[in-house]
Amino acid sequence: MAKEYDLVVIGSGPGGYVAAIRASQLGLKTAIVEKNKLGGTCLHSGCIPTKTLLRSAEVFRTIKNSEQFGISLEITDVNFSKVQQRKNEVTNQLHQGIKLLMNKGKMDVYYGTGRILGPSIFSPMPGTVSVEMNDGSENEMLIPKNVLIATGSRPKQLDGIEFDGDLILSSDDCLNLEKLPKSMIIIGGGVIGVEFASMLADFNVEVTIVEYANRLIPTEDEDISKEMTRSLKKKGVQVYTSANVLPDTLEKSNGVKIQIDLKDEKLVLEAEKLVVSVGRTANINDLGLENTEIEANNGKIAVNDFYQTKESHIYAIGDCIGGIQLAHVASREGIIAVEHMAGLKPTLFTERQVPRCIYSNPEVASIGFTEQEAKNQGFSIKVGKIPFKAIGKALVNGNSDGFIKMIADEKTDDLLGIHLIGNQVTELISEASLATLLEATPWEIAETIHPHPTLSEAFAEVSLAVDGKAIHG
Repeated sequence: MAKEYDLVVIGSGPGGYVAAIRASQLGLKTAIVEKNKLGGTCLHSGCIPTKTLLRSAEVFRTIKNSEQFGISLEITDVNFSKVQQRKNEVTNQLHQGIKLLMNKGKMDVYYGTGRILGPSIFSPMPGTVSVEMNDGSENEMLIPKNVLIATGSRPKQLDGIEFDGDLILSSDDCLNLEKLPKSMIIIGGGVIGVEFASMLADFNVEVTIVEYANRLIPTEDEDISKEMTRSLKKKGVQVYTSANVLPDTLEKSNGVKIQIDLKDEKLVLEAEKLVVSVGRTANINDLGLENTEIEANNGKIAVNDFYQTKESHIYAIGDCIGGIQLAHVASREGIIAVEHMAGLKPTLFTERQVPRCIYSNPEVASIGFTEQEAKNQGFSIKVGKIPFKAIGKALVNGNSDGFIKMIADEKTDDLLGIHLIGNQVTELISEASLATLLEATPWEIAETIHPHPTLSEAFAEVSLAVDGKAIHG
């Protein structure tokens, strides 16, 4: 028997389940279709498990360096099975929390594969969702007034270096290692590659990272990239940039062997395992898009500013539409889409308002234009930069590497970008995010009284440094 809803959400990651909750708050009768577990990639094979492993690596690193705090400890080996156990416990606790939220919002959850049907006996318009149930029971037919596609993405493969779950790993596979390898090659020096390189190096794994671009994390400010490279090399990570991997040289036996082209030489790399982290592919296959007028460009669903597809009652958000592939972006997109379909006037956001975080050691956090992007946009800029060595709390914490960098418009004093690398900067970036939203100037941030001693004092100092007035820099 077909069931009617105001909204059916396909996918329950941070975009889908947040949108469903907002829809419920607005009085919309809502259902979620989920192929696997509530929470999606972010909860089960992305944000949360990765950061949980990184936290364990941080604790191990702190113990190894405890002498600097005057505490002598006998260092034992990592019990990686317990590390993985803790990761699973954290993930499960959050998973149960999302289930409770679904019950609280009185939302129906269908566990299965949802496909969008064209015009049929159920509806004259495309949009009926047929759910192939995981338990093998008869398909459920859901007839919604609106559909929200939030199907996320999966790790991208390299031709000739296909995942096998044993020697050639995706980021998902890497999160489920039963034991730490002695050595690892990481292909891809973006956010995921750098986080894994940092974590594995802190666990005493020999790491080699290979990046096709001329620097690591190439979408970040160049100064941030240089500091990250310096830090990883200090940990013992071998870093190769401007490197082209040659898939036809791949050998798998007792480990992995592959050749890279460094333009002026070819080099053979060997390791126990290899992980590929070269981006993600949108999950838009087998959704029934061919039954609609929905357009897909370069493997991603095309939408307007309110996340409507060519079928105005069908919306799409998150990784499946491309754009900024971050959990907090998907959540905001979901809220905007739901509020729009409910007849409200949601506030849109721009890419410049989105904070970005990398949870490696050191951490990276940024918002707005990089220095080069600001110049490319034609701005006449002024730049302030303060090392964390100038901040008392950083020295107290025993981790004063890194810096904060601020970029402002020399003519208008508008804030253009803030970039941080160092300890706990992913917690500090929210001040920069609020300042960006409120269109604050460096002077206004400097006039804000920051408590002492805190890492947040770096914001006041760098705001003064923009105009050459830093007190401690």
